Amino acid sequence: MKKLLSSFALASIALSTVTFSTLSTATEVKTEKQAKAAVQFRQALLQLVRSNMGPLGAMAKGNIPYDAQVMIKNGQRMEQLGLMMEDYFTPNTTAFDVETGALDNIWSNQADFNQKAQNMVEAAANVQSVAQAGATDDYRKAIGALGATCKACHDDYKKD
Repeated sequence: MKKLLSSFALASIALSTVTFSTLSTATEVKTEKQAKAAVQFRQALLQLVRSNMGPLGAMAKGNIPYDAQVMIKNGQRMEQLGLMMEDYFTPNTTAFDVETGALDNIWSNQADFNQKAQNMVEAAANVQSVAQAGATDDYRKAIGALGATCKACHDDYKKD
């Protein structure tokens, strides 16, 4: 975790030269160094998504006990991480030979990618609402819907 946070911080510093846009269009990075930093930062963001989705998925499968507090905490984190997706996937790194798990079509379908991230944000908010309401009969469905937003993005924008 320390290594992940360290990578996140270093990438943050390196990306200070990359202009992030709140628009739905990709922006070209100017140097290979910027491209590598952008990829590193995206990968750190996705590792955080994975680390927060893992316990939720285990809970939905019955591998760990239902825990409303974990659902709320991880749902909040997933919501925030989803809100960050657009910013960190705006820099188009396809002009440089950087190792990434992302398909190039993210940058030609930016609006669709951003909508998928927004769907994740909404599903994460629903996970929190279900947990806060004490709706133990619905928690698996809410977590499944959140996982489906991850899958939708992976299906269209992640390399095998």
